[in-house]
Amino acid sequence: MHYAESAMYEDFHATDRWTGETLHCHWTANVVAIATRHADAVDIRFDVSGRPVWIAMPCVAWVEQKQRTGHVITDALAAQAAGRYLKQAIESGYDNGREMYTMTVDEVLAHVDAVLHEAGHTSRLPYLVTTGDAQPQV
Repeated sequence: MHYAESAMYEDFHATDRWTGETLHCHWTANVVAIATRHADAVDIRFDVSGRPVWIAMPCVAWVEQKQRTGHVITDALAAQAAGRYLKQAIESGYDNGREMYTMTVDEVLAHVDAVLHEAGHTSRLPYLVTTGDAQPQV
């Protein structure tokens, strides 16, 4: 399936498995967590029907991706992979209203591969447009 035939994961709807509620998920920011919470991760922030949800992606995944493919994980690709993970979490019932989810390196790489398969190439990923409300809540 090509990106033109399917919705990508920076702005999407997902149906909560347990409540049947349709949730609107919108990407708002990529934040290097080293600065904000002293973690070796990149945090991808989504607004999920009005509540902030963070998807933590370990920085080691960037190194692994470069070693195995010769290509880097771009900001847009990271946001798409995190959004795909979030959509799966909501639709499978894994989303329980937590504010932060932590992906494993293997999960990051699997979602990156899936997004690249859907899009065909990183040049076909949608542009990320910030909304200005992505500042971390301390």
